[in-house]
Amino acid sequence: MGAVFLCSTGAEALYSDLGHCGRGNIRVSWVFVKACLLLNYFGQGASLLKNHTGKLLNETTRNAEGINAFFDLLPQWFIVPGVIIATSAAIIASQALITGSFTLINEAIRLNLWPKFRVNYPSEAKGQIYIPAINTLLFSGCVLVVLYFRESARMEAAYGLAIIITMLMTTVLFANYLVLHRVKPFWVYFFLFYYFLGEGCFLVALMDKFKHGGYITLVIGSLLFCVMYVWYRARKIKNRYVEFVRVEEYIPKMEELSNDSSVPKYATHLVYLTSANNHKEIEHKIIYSILSGKPKRADIYWFVHVDTMDEPYTSEYSVEHIIPNDIIRVEFRLGFRVAPRINLMFKKVVEDLVANREVNITSRYESQQRNNMVGDFQFIVLEKFLSQDNELPFFEHIIMRLYFWIKEISVSEERSFGLEQSNVMVEKFPLVVAPVSKLKLKRIWENEEDYQ
Repeated sequence: MGAVFLCSTGAEALYSDLGHCGRGNIRVSWVFVKACLLLNYFGQGASLLKNHTGKLLNETTRNAEGINAFFDLLPQWFIVPGVIIATSAAIIASQALITGSFTLINEAIRLNLWPKFRVNYPSEAKGQIYIPAINTLLFSGCVLVVLYFRESARMEAAYGLAIIITMLMTTVLFANYLVLHRVKPFWVYFFLFYYFLGEGCFLVALMDKFKHGGYITLVIGSLLFCVMYVWYRARKIKNRYVEFVRVEEYIPKMEELSNDSSVPKYATHLVYLTSANNHKEIEHKIIYSILSGKPKRADIYWFVHVDTMDEPYTSEYSVEHIIPNDIIRVEFRLGFRVAPRINLMFKKVVEDLVANREVNITSRYESQQRNNMVGDFQFIVLEKFLSQDNELPFFEHIIMRLYFWIKEISVSEERSFGLEQSNVMVEKFPLVVAPVSKLKLKRIWENEEDYQ
């Protein structure tokens, strides 16, 4: 049954390609593909019956006699071209794995379940994506797996077990989809019984190959799950610290700081990237960065928010003058195919605002103002690090350590937003999610007189 199941894995590959190739293309091409597959499998069966009748073709027999049902069909002069064609077919078939991986990782990034990677869109279709980091990871993984297994029979065991687990997951997800759409329970249970019966039989058959190479499926799947769980769990832990405040509450303090000549000016224009969807709110860490510690005095404070849209080429922006010529919020609405080159886009927004006389970007230093010189723009990117002042449980401490290690090898915030290094300042601040509640510290008096 395990061998028979491998013949059905092409259906899973088609399912993976459905969002990329389209239903119509698959329906038309499958007629030709299925006819070729049937002829090939029937031919292999006929060859085995004619040349190897009465033999138990287990793995030991096949290896001893050099039997290969596919290559036995080929005449001797066609062996080399047949190997080339079979290798090409394997490469083409791997496209399903590649595109499926790209799709899953891209959706995981959008759902905040995976570190940020650079995503390229080679065509106008939303499903056509390319993620260089994942492509490199797949290449490295394939090389390591081939070097580890060395034999295709052991690789088949891992492949078959991976596919049947994927099918079981798909069955569960589709049953959940039926429940969400309020399909009658009878049909949901009938669907689960019918598919679990067939897939369960295949799973039991393929578990026999677990020790022959199927375990690698569990190892690879566990590693991917750990990355996603760490990223998800760390975000939940960080949410204890993330705090949004009303912008209007801090407007007087920011205006006072902007007009305080006793404080050295940090920049003429100070630009912060904010994740606050509500235009009336801002992260508390941004307010802390501006007002607390060493205050950052600027002539104009800019708050920039980027919202990714489902349309491919949407490229819009809106401007809200919270305090005219003092505090301005810019919101970009960018399509999924539009690269977030915030540095260039922000310059374009400023040019439009100057042309409409909505803002004055001239430096307010007297010497530069007389010469109509444009002030400087400084982007601030806030980067968190795990503070030593946390009193996290052991498990959560491990989760946060792994999270920051993964974040170091992923795309940085400034690169993901297309900011130039020359005018970007990365400001690190401590992430305190579980502050130390009780600190035992006893003062020692050197003599009784000091104590009295």
